[in-house]
Amino acid sequence: MNWLLILVLVIAIYAAIALAIYTKKLFPDHITFYGPIMAIKSNKTAFFDWFTRVSPILRIYGSIGVIIVVLVSVLITFLLLFALQYTLLLQPEPTGIYKPQNILLLPGINEYVPSTFAVWFAFVLTIAVHEFGHGILCRVENIRVRGIGALIAVIPIGFFVEPDEEELDKAKGMPKMRMFGAGIMNNLVVGAICFVLLIFVMGAAVPTNAPVVHGVYQNFSAYNAGLPQDSLIMAVNGVPVATRDEVSAILNASHPGDTAVLQVQKDRSIKDYTLNLTAWPAEFGTHPSGFMGVFYYDGAQVIDTVRNMFSPIGFLRLISVPFDMSAGGQYMRVLAFETPDTGYYTVPYPGVFWGLVHLLFWCGWININVGIFNAIPMVPLDGGYILKEGVERLFNGRKIEKYATFVATSISTFMLVILVSLVALPYLLHI
Repeated sequence: MNWLLILVLVIAIYAAIALAIYTKKLFPDHITFYGPIMAIKSNKTAFFDWFTRVSPILRIYGSIGVIIVVLVSVLITFLLLFALQYTLLLQPEPTGIYKPQNILLLPGINEYVPSTFAVWFAFVLTIAVHEFGHGILCRVENIRVRGIGALIAVIPIGFFVEPDEEELDKAKGMPKMRMFGAGIMNNLVVGAICFVLLIFVMGAAVPTNAPVVHGVYQNFSAYNAGLPQDSLIMAVNGVPVATRDEVSAILNASHPGDTAVLQVQKDRSIKDYTLNLTAWPAEFGTHPSGFMGVFYYDGAQVIDTVRNMFSPIGFLRLISVPFDMSAGGQYMRVLAFETPDTGYYTVPYPGVFWGLVHLLFWCGWININVGIFNAIPMVPLDGGYILKEGVERLFNGRKIEKYATFVATSISTFMLVILVSLVALPYLLHI
């Protein structure tokens, strides 16, 4: 399927529709243009009024959200300071995660975030969850919602909730902070739920025990023979094998210096490879048999790792999956990407299972990352507005309110300098 042609066609259709609406001034009460972005707006916001029926519960939820946002704001500030110190000390090259495009969470632009249905669905869900959180808490705190809508540029890229500005300005203290924190709280809660569901769903996958070559050790037998990665050993010295244990049983009778002929299947092609077995490396202990220099795909390790992720540390491990290039990280990529590893499991509903896994992963990953980012204490992020409101209430109580704006602005500026430095320093330090 030619995705480039489809994209060009979609852009052309969008451009034609947008041009017709703009030139003929169609639906002026509901459609506005901001450059190439079309905003579709509705003034029917009675949906949010329903939530006033459970205002006490939602106020408790919002208050917990404010506390969590403050804790996350403090934590992310320390992590950013640590990252800045790390960058100054180690002076990493502007490659990998330090490339500017990899700082931005844009599918297809960020090298670690693919442009797939699962990712785009997760983006739309994340923005909707965030904005609707603001809208619901607006009504709970008696702030009128004037409109809701979507921002569209070829594909839906965002939603918005438009509160009444006068009523928003009149709100003070916790009501206002609860409203700003609701979006972040929603993202973190939805992200956590998606990760929990992901753990349960992956528990239904049964990893293969077949001798799948996941990698080879450099400068050893398999490497020198050109044995390909992600290939299946079908026979050793003419003896058919179906499991790793059967391969080991045959090789246990070998010695360093012997040869072993492996029949290997790779991409439906079967080929023989002759390996000159060597002694085992010292780090593996003493073994009298010959050493091939391969390591197998260990799907059981992936399942065990995923099942042990019911903890904050486990969730952080999930967040690192897209850019973890370690050996263990390569195993975990099956959770987020279409890889050959998906073929090494027996799963229920093969046609949809891995699509569901990837959907749950990206919905969890993007929600949590967007929630954490918005908690940074920097205006115009929600964390910055909560900081500003908190500082104003604190200073007003001590009759030093004239310093509140200065303090909030200084902290926001400081955080902005850190973020810009993290992007710029890898380049500036290697000029």
